[in-house]
Amino acid sequence: MITIRTLKDITTLSESVDLECKLAVGRDGKGQLPVDFWPTYSAFVNTRGGTVLLGIKEKQGRFSLHGVDEPERIISDLFNLVNNPNKVSTNLLTDHHVQVFTIAEKNLIQIDIPTAPRQQKPVYLNGNPLKGNTFRRLHAGDRPCDDETVKRMLAEQMEDSRDIRILPAFTLADLDSESLHAYRNMLASHRPEHPWTSMKDQDFLLAFGGYRHDRQTDDEGLTLAGLLMFGKWPAIQEGVPNYFVDYQEQPEDKTSETRWLDRVVPDGTWSGNLFDFFRKVSRKLVADLKVPFVLKGNFRQDDTLQHRALREALVNTLVHADHTGRASILVIKDPKGFRFRNPGLLRVPVEQALRGGESDCRNQTLQQMFLMINLGERAGSGLPKIRQAWEPEGGTLHLFDSFEPYDQTRLEMTLATKMSVTEKTPEKTPEKTLEKTLEKTSVTGKMTGKMTGKILELLSSDPTLTIPELATNLGVSESTVERAIRELKKVKRLQRSGSRKKGSWKVIDDQ
Repeated sequence: MITIRTLKDITTLSESVDLECKLAVGRDGKGQLPVDFWPTYSAFVNTRGGTVLLGIKEKQGRFSLHGVDEPERIISDLFNLVNNPNKVSTNLLTDHHVQVFTIAEKNLIQIDIPTAPRQQKPVYLNGNPLKGNTFRRLHAGDRPCDDETVKRMLAEQMEDSRDIRILPAFTLADLDSESLHAYRNMLASHRPEHPWTSMKDQDFLLAFGGYRHDRQTDDEGLTLAGLLMFGKWPAIQEGVPNYFVDYQEQPEDKTSETRWLDRVVPDGTWSGNLFDFFRKVSRKLVADLKVPFVLKGNFRQDDTLQHRALREALVNTLVHADHTGRASILVIKDPKGFRFRNPGLLRVPVEQALRGGESDCRNQTLQQMFLMINLGERAGSGLPKIRQAWEPEGGTLHLFDSFEPYDQTRLEMTLATKMSVTEKTPEKTPEKTLEKTLEKTSVTGKMTGKMTGKILELLSSDPTLTIPELATNLGVSESTVERAIRELKKVKRLQRSGSRKKGSWKVIDDQ
């Protein structure tokens, strides 16, 4: 909200994303509500709110006070029209939003227009939200929204959770069985006594919304959440055409011919679903994060609050995304920090999101799926916990959303020097060096080395990892991993349940 009390205040004005000045003299010169006020009203309430000043004259980019002779008549017309559904769909104005100031014996009307909550958007004109009757404020102009944007706003208004929709003609055959069973193994590892672990696949999905029966319509089938979390790539492309996930590890030198050092995108070698994207990317995000030497019992603790903050940021990105939006999910790691982008705007103001206490998750079923395996937060506590872990270490966090070029939300997490990651080089640590580390730190069964700590960290994040997958992640041979696992079992830090291929690990806290 701006403050205008003097002629000097007026001379410093310039129209912007949240300020519009109008002459409002009318045909008789005594003042009239301008016709072009209404696109501005629609634009402000559909964006971030703003202020309209009536009685301001503009000449060659400079503003001066012209004034209006009959402000009460203009205000009366304003409230009559804003409450007319044939003129505008929703009124968000009350008396305290409209004020009249007298400066140098001239009247100025200030109208402070609030932003509409998502349940009231889109606010549109002429009884029809489509065909250019819905506006948004971009820079200093009121821009008509295309019909696709309006339809997404309507979906946001109607659906508290966007991922419960049943997808006609999609079946369990559209799911990647390895993804689903890996998730089930992870759940069994975290919650071995949970009754869902013994259910058949369809009943299991039905239990938490991956599959649904609508009692009102009698429709039944796979939900959007089920497809996104466990689907095969061709089915996901068909059901959600705009969906795309992208992880990039970029070099510090942005002018380098090497655009990225590592990348994960759906390329036909893996499912492309959200669960597998999380499993692949969560390990890469924390792989080079500096870890202080802290022991718990005889074991080095490699899973710090900062590791957990990055996993939380990744889950937050996936469950709050508008997967029908045009922007992709994008996660970037470079030596300076991390950037997370998801399609869709914030559902609560930035300040509220960072403060916590109010949750309005766009995909509540996906959120529940991650919560079941101890990932993510509810009740709006995710971002505050990320801040609590990140900022005391000297890192900075910046959260914002944008309408251009598409609706998107960004979270930027800058590293402090003591948290910094090491940029990848083509050379890998020789396997023999890692094997020597293992040998040196396994004397008398007391293991404090990096190898065993890394194995415990990886299996805590994903208990379904196989020995070949662990070896690939660590850059060592399978026999090296097997020796480490034997030692971990010997000191009762690790248990295995199920078969070699489809079983899971359980990491046991050191007593």
